[in-house]
Formats: sequence, C-alpha cells, structure tokens
Amino acid sequence: MKKTMTNYIKVNMKNILLVCVFLIATSSFTQQKKWTLQECVAHALENNISVKQSENTLLLNEQDILAAKGQFLPSVSASMSQGLSLGTSLVAQGIFANRTSHSTSLGISVSQSVFSGFRTLNSYKQSQLNSELGQLELNRLKDDISLNVVNAYLNVLFNKENLETAQAQYEFSEKQLTQVKDLVDAGAQPKANIYDAEATLSRDAQQVTIAENNFNLALLTLSQLLQVPFNGFDVEIINIDTPSEALLYKDAVPILNYALQNRNEIKIAEKNIESAQLNTKISKSGYLPNVSVGYGFGTNAFYSNLADNEAAFLDQLNDNKGHSFNLNVGIPIFSRFQNKTAVAKSKIQEDNSKLRLQQAKLDLESNIQRAYTDAQAAFKAYDAAKKSLASQELAFNNSQERYNIGNMTAFDLEQARVQFINAQSSLINAKYDFVFKTKVLDFYMGKSLTN
Repeated sequence: MKKTMTNYIKVNMKNILLVCVFLIATSSFTQQKKWTLQECVAHALENNISVKQSENTLLLNEQDILAAKGQFLPSVSASMSQGLSLGTSLVAQGIFANRTSHSTSLGISVSQSVFSGFRTLNSYKQSQLNSELGQLELNRLKDDISLNVVNAYLNVLFNKENLETAQAQYEFSEKQLTQVKDLVDAGAQPKANIYDAEATLSRDAQQVTIAENNFNLALLTLSQLLQVPFNGFDVEIINIDTPSEALLYKDAVPILNYALQNRNEIKIAEKNIESAQLNTKISKSGYLPNVSVGYGFGTNAFYSNLADNEAAFLDQLNDNKGHSFNLNVGIPIFSRFQNKTAVAKSKIQEDNSKLRLQQAKLDLESNIQRAYTDAQAAFKAYDAAKKSLASQELAFNNSQERYNIGNMTAFDLEQARVQFINAQSSLINAKYDFVFKTKVLDFYMGKSLTN
C-alpha cells in the first residue's frame, strides 16, 4: 500500500511538473510575441474607439432608413374608453334624481398620407444618403488610422536601427580602449590617451542609453495607438531595403487624378452637396398641399340606473357600431415666413456645401503636391547622406590608420569618428524619412500601406 501511494505521488508530481513547464513555455511564448505591421493595422482598425463609434453611427443610420420607410405606410391606432358618471341630474321638467351611468366606447382608425409635397420621398432618400456618408466617414477614419499606425511602426524601426548603430559604436569604443591600453603598455602612446578613450566610451554608453529610451518611447507610442499593454510589447523587425529612385512617382498628376476620383474626403463633400439639395427640396414641400385619407370604425354601450330597458352590453356594441371616412387637404397660405426662410437657408447651405467641395479639392491637391515634393527632396537627401557616409567612413578609416602609426592625435581621431557617427545617423534618418513619404504617396494612390 505504501509503495502504491509513493508511485501515485510520483506520477502526480510528474504531471504537475509537465503542466508547469507548459504554462511557463506558453507564458514565454506570449511575452515573446512580436507584432507584424499587418497585425498592428488590423488590430487598430478592429479595436479603435473612434472606429467603433463610427460603426455605431452606421447602425443608427440603418434605423433612420427603417423609420423613413415607415412613413410610406398607413398608421393604425385603436382606442378604448370606459366612463362612470355619478350625481344628481335633471330627468324631467323640475324633476331631479340621483343618476349613475356607465359608458363604454371602442374604436379603431387608419390614416394614410397620400401626398406630402414629396417630403416623405425626399426624407427617405436623405436617410439613405446619410448612411452612405457614414460609411465614407468610416472609410476615411480607417485610412487615417492605418497611416498613423504605419508611421508609428516605421518610427519603431528607425529607433531600433539607431540603437543598433549606437551599440556598434560602443563595442567599437571598447575595442579601441583595449587597443590604446596595449599601445600605452608597449610605450607607443602616452597614458593620457587611455583617459581620452575612456571618455569616448562613456559618451558612447550615454548614447546607447538615449537610443534605448527613444526606442522604448517609440514602442510605447505604438502600443498606446493599438490600445494594448506596453509590458512585453514588441514588433517584428522588417528589413527596410535600400531605397531607390524607382519608389518615386514620375509625376504628381496621376496621383491627383486618382485621388480626386477615389479619395473619401472628396466623395464625402460630393455627398454633402446631394444632401443639401435634398434639404432644399424638403423645405420647398412646405409650399405644397398635404393630402391624407382616413378610416374609422367604432361602437359604444351605455347603462344608467334610471332606465330598465337597456339592451345587453354585447347587443349595444353590435347595434351602435359605425364606420367613418375622411379626406383631409391642407393648403398652406401663410406660414409667417417659416417656409420662405427654410428654403432660403437650405439654398445657402447648398452653396456652402459646393464651396466645401472646392476647398476639399484644393486641400487635396495641395497635400499631394507637398507630399510629392517632400518625397523628391527626401530621396535627394538620402542620396546625399549615402554619399556622405561613404566619404566619412573612408576618412575615418584613414584617420584610424594614421592614429595607429602615431601620425594623428586621439582628439583628431575622435573628431573623425563623430563625423562618421553623424553620417550614419543622417543616413538612417534620411532612409526612413524617404520610405514614409513614399508611403504617403501610396496612401493617396489607394495602395496597401502594409506591403
């Protein structure tokens, strides 16, 4: 029995250990998850609060369409009343008596609008148009969010590359310090060079710290944009290929032509004109007559303590039932200037919507021209930074060789190294600046930003 219990405990302990290992491995996998650019964009579009609010607005628009459709249908209502009357009443000339009476009435009525000056039809069209506008606003919002996420993601990659450069420089300074110590021990260099090398190493360590902080801040910004916890958050590093002039568009005209036909802000401005025109038509309906028809059916029953010959309740309801039909025509004559001012204000709004479309086109053209010019300048800056880095690298290598043979001071070598580091940073900055600005042009061309 004791042996069996021991085996049982061993088996359970083994199972517990396996579960713990699995949980640790799962936790480690979760913490090591790295977000891709596609995942970041998809998550932002799915979970952004503004997107969810816009989606709720679409649901409200659907209810408005349903309500507008209902205006074409007849309205049906039923009524029922029960009355009780108590007190003294005149029953004959000079004769009063205590009277208690009960009255019951039942009815149902149907009303149908026949003509409302086309208000109902135009209101239905406007509800459909508002739904289209809501969808366009949602698409515009998603476009902006996607561009912001791509920008934040590229900023993470930019700071990651800066961090790697700073770490590489720190490692180089460590090796340089070791080399200087060896030369000093050999009597080839003065001991003061050790202090210079140590100061350089300290400055490089500070640059690594600054680069790490900038990288963490870039990750924090992206995580906040995605609305996910920052702890353990990381992204997949994409190797940004060496940019080339092939990424540039040869002319801004095709971009502008495409954008004017397809950009959501232009479509929204155009739909707003249609909505303003419908508002004008709805306002003009106030000058036209309204025609409606109605039907009613009702019956009633009455009882009093002063009469003994009333028919039974159901018999009274059957005997007193009746039908009614009506035709109502409302002709506006003078509305105290309400119709006139409504139409005038609608026309003003219509003119404003046309002006907003013109302004939207001007803004779009200005943004595209600026983005195209910025991309051209960014490529030139990148090309210049690439050439500068090649020159500074050659100069630094020459300076290092001269320093090793004693023909250059440590101060001059440090100056050459600083210039080389600055050239590296400038190239990284120019590269990501150019890549993002080409992404902006892709954005206006309707291309995917995650490729």
